[in-house]
Amino acid sequence: MMISRPAANEHAPYYGTYIEAAAQALEAQGDDDLITLLASQVSQLRALFTGLDAQIARTVYAPGKWTLGESLIHMSDTERVFSYRLLRFARGDQTPLAGFDQDPWVPYSRAQSRTLVDILDELESVRGATLALVRSLDAEAIAATGTASGVTVSARALAWMIAGHFAHHLGLTRDRYLATATDG
Repeated sequence: MMISRPAANEHAPYYGTYIEAAAQALEAQGDDDLITLLASQVSQLRALFTGLDAQIARTVYAPGKWTLGESLIHMSDTERVFSYRLLRFARGDQTPLAGFDQDPWVPYSRAQSRTLVDILDELESVRGATLALVRSLDAEAIAATGTASGVTVSARALAWMIAGHFAHHLGLTRDRYLATATDG
């Protein structure tokens, strides 16, 4: 099933950034299949680390920013939250879901005590679960909506937000974290 781009009324305006990031990633891969994009993103991320020292996970690109390891764990955490919302809405659950504040989660990620390989393996496992869920959905489920953070959001928008959030952080990893680490 092709998952078409969500309309603006299927998500909060803030998430338009992630929808656009997913659209740009699809264009860059010369495809319009969101599931193909979701399936390729973890390997794209892993490829960035080929030949680099595992200590790269401790890199920050600017004072006060998260380490690369913390950023990667944030990607997993956010995907879990978005996937959970997607699951609830696709299954017809209309219970409003609260928002989440990402910043208090970071200290509890324990990124400093984890290896880059372990963090990437977790991210790949999370994506595998997301893919299994998204691939199981039919047209009715992907169009289902619910309320998260006080805003109506569709399962379709959440799938695009997952891909777009990942694409956003893939760019940050490449353009800020790795650029900073290889400049020195």
